[in-house]
Amino acid sequence: MKNTSVHSDIKDPLLAAEGLIRIDWAAREMPVLRQIGERFAREKPLAGMRIAACLHVTTETANLMLTLKAGGAQIVLCASNPLSTQDEAAAALVSEYGIPVFAVKGEDETLYYNHLNSALDLKPHFTLDDGADLVATIHRDRRELLEDVVGGMEETTTGVIRLRSMAADGKLEYPIISVNEADTKHLFDNRYGTGQSTIDGITRATNVLWAGKTVVVCGYGWCGRGIAMRARGLGARVIIVEVDSIKALEAVMEGYAVMPLIQASEVGDIFITATGGLNTIDWVHIDAMKDGALLANSGHFNVEINIPALDEKSKGQRDLRSFVKEYTLGDGRRIHLLAEGRLINLAAAEGHPASVMDMSFANQALCTEYMVKHGSQLTPGVHPVPPDIDKKVGQLKLLSMDIEIDSLTDEQVRYAHSWESGT
Repeated sequence: MKNTSVHSDIKDPLLAAEGLIRIDWAAREMPVLRQIGERFAREKPLAGMRIAACLHVTTETANLMLTLKAGGAQIVLCASNPLSTQDEAAAALVSEYGIPVFAVKGEDETLYYNHLNSALDLKPHFTLDDGADLVATIHRDRRELLEDVVGGMEETTTGVIRLRSMAADGKLEYPIISVNEADTKHLFDNRYGTGQSTIDGITRATNVLWAGKTVVVCGYGWCGRGIAMRARGLGARVIIVEVDSIKALEAVMEGYAVMPLIQASEVGDIFITATGGLNTIDWVHIDAMKDGALLANSGHFNVEINIPALDEKSKGQRDLRSFVKEYTLGDGRRIHLLAEGRLINLAAAEGHPASVMDMSFANQALCTEYMVKHGSQLTPGVHPVPPDIDKKVGQLKLLSMDIEIDSLTDEQVRYAHSWESGT
């Protein structure tokens, strides 16, 4: 379906043919979302709903947009990161499917927020966020839209942190479901998706050999666990840096070296941040690093590495590769920043594999349907994914893999819920 009249801002409509092929390729690995889309097409549970989505504009996200559209929703999509857009996917959504998209890979901050506001011009009933920028923009600059908003979904840890902060301050004025915290999201997307795609992004950007390197992973949440696991699997020595004693202890029990970042800075070859925090790698750490160190960020925002300090204190800079900038320090040591400190897996690679995004976006689709039915009954704040939705996604994924599991007998169910049985 060719459509040249959709109000959008994309790089090049002529990329649509390539995007269509790549969207179809991703769909092969997204059977759960496909099943949901087929039901949505029959039942139209989202009919009449307006949805603004601020997500990474990838081929996997394109399949989510098609699922929501099949459900009857009117959709507009903008990018949740300036470097994560796949321009061919954006072009296909506009030209082939008539879905408005406002996203260009490499857009500056001004254009980024212009695109957010263009998406919000839809006057959405629901927001789909990856980092909470839509929610924040509505509450800060577009408060007139709150009258129409019923609820929203949030995809990533950084966004959930922001939303919980808003809620704690009494500033969050509509309910948000934390899709990020579904078991079928963080156990798989964050760990296996981020783990593989982060290593992929760094490898594509640098062509580095991981075997024998000392890799410092900052943060041992689900994303950090995945990154550490994949780096070790490629032969790297992995050091974990943490501020949480329980997570640090877990890393020790998993066989990783654990130490303060200032100590790790002296021995690390590759540094990867996955904390969601500000200046995780600060100047004091950079100043202790050896010549040739690589700095990469796998968190949502480009604040985890103190780039302004690096800019200020270096005596020279040059671009070595598409996503590698070399900073020369005063004593001649060279530090290499990857992808401008933005999330490396989407800036320098293609993000998570489609098969893992299948579960995350299945949660998004089903939670959107849930919000249509129940959003008006929820209070403003951050809400968990309903357990039935989480389990359903897991069941559908297993079925798509031709894997069967046992179920409890009635007797076992009674025993599990009884307090009277014992020794």
